[in-house]
Formats: sequence, C-alpha cells, structure tokens
Amino acid sequence: MAFVLTVQCTSRRGIVAAISRYLAERGCNITDSAQFDDAQTGKFFMRVSFEPETGATRDELSEGFTEVAEEFGMDWGINDTAQRIKVLLMVSNFGHCLNDLLYRWRIGALPVDIVGVVSNHLTYQKVVVNHDLPFHHINVTKENKPQAEARLLEVVESSGADLVVLARYMQILSDTLCQKMSGRIINIHHSFLPSFKGANPYKQAFQRGVKLIGATAHYVTADLDEGPIIEQDTIRVTHAQSPGDYVTLGRDVEAQVLARAVHAHAQHRVFQNGDKTVVFPASPGDYTSERMG
Repeated sequence: MAFVLTVQCTSRRGIVAAISRYLAERGCNITDSAQFDDAQTGKFFMRVSFEPETGATRDELSEGFTEVAEEFGMDWGINDTAQRIKVLLMVSNFGHCLNDLLYRWRIGALPVDIVGVVSNHLTYQKVVVNHDLPFHHINVTKENKPQAEARLLEVVESSGADLVVLARYMQILSDTLCQKMSGRIINIHHSFLPSFKGANPYKQAFQRGVKLIGATAHYVTADLDEGPIIEQDTIRVTHAQSPGDYVTLGRDVEAQVLARAVHAHAQHRVFQNGDKTVVFPASPGDYTSERMG
C-alpha cells in the first residue's frame, strides 16, 4: 500500500519539517520526495510518496493531516497509488494519439482507467469497440453546439471521468465548459502556433524551411491553445525531408508528448502555478508495465 501527498501553499519556514514529522509519527516511510519554492510567486509545492508501515488507511491519514494543513493554509490531497484516475478520451479524424494512448493503457504503461471515447465522427468507432470501451458519437454543428456540450457533460458525469483528454479532438470547447472543468482537460497541438495557423500547418512549416517541429500538451482554458503547459518536445528536420515527412514525424512527437502529460497528471506530479505549471519528475518504477505477457 502506497500513497502520494500533494501540497501547495504560501511559502514559509517549517513546511517540510511539519510534513516529515507528521508522516514519521504515523509510522510512514517516505520513498520519494520533490519540492519547489517559487520565489516569484511566493508559492511552495511538494509531492511526497510514502508507505504506511502501520497499515493506516487513506482516510485515517487524511483526517490526521488536516491540522497540519490548516496551520499552513495548504491546498492538499492524499492519493492512493492503487486507485487509478478515470480518463475519457475525445478524438475527431486523426487517430495517432488515440491509438497510442489505447496501446499504452492496454499494456499497463499508462496508469489510468480509460472509461470511454467521445467523437464527433464515426471513424474510430470500431477501434474503440474492439478495446471493449464505450464509444459515444456526439455530432457537433454550429446549431447544436450547446446541446452537444450538454451531452458531453452527461458522459463525463455518468462515466465518473476525472480527466478528459483531447486526443486531436478538432472542436473548440466553450468558455463555460472550460471553466467548469478547469484543470481536468488536457489538449495536444503542434508547436507551430501561433506562427502557422489554419489548414496544413506542416506544409506551411515546410515552405518556410522550419528546422524543428514539435508538440505541446497543456491544460485547456478559455484562451484557445494558451493554457498552462504540461509537456513539450521537438524533433529536428532537414531540407531533404518532404511535407509528408513533417506530418509523420509530427504525429510521433504529438503522441509521445500527450502520453507523458497524461502520465504526469495521473501520478499527481503536475501543479498549476498561475499561467504555468510545476511538473515534478517521475519516480523510479513509474513507467514499469503491469500487464506484461
């Protein structure tokens, strides 16, 4: 049995000592710890992995920690690592991120429970059903957008989804939906924004002789494609490669970046810090497959 304690609060002396003392007094062994003190915002962030050697439950540990949290004004949580977060995927007509996430989930490399897939097209219905997952087709037009988003919220609530992942879902979500699910929606897009907007961004990049292409995963906010960044990566291209090569390489990096962002969120390693994020590194064993063979 293992737990993860996440803490963020105004920085002040004694926070680490108070947390360590509390866990030691409850017979808990700290197995991994990371912290960050943001001098610009005056905020403190900490993630602690620990194991209770006395058999204490999550509820018991949470109840006892309340006094410490109140003293320092903490925004905190104790999470059971055996309890995976529930994830709802959304996709349109590009399936590389969807297929990558489904594969990682199937082999146990992604520590989540995928509870279904929503799409405004039927393109990947068979793929989803073959994974024994619910497929929800929600057609979206200018005329029915409010009704479509209401249906989406019904799916989120009925599935118990903790996180929604836009795996190349090509519809803009309303400000109301973004605010309602703040910190619970992750999106992926190519790294050319804002330089190459609109159709065929990879072709535009090729025509301009771009030498680096990449991807950005971020939390969704009302500011289109400008939410707090969780993960990014790039890959180098040359003059000898074609626009098609750019697309192929771009799809690969998009899938990898999105998977790493979902992985970090699922393991409670991401903290929102205003318009930015604090992302702690993975602990040893975090990427170990649990379904090998």
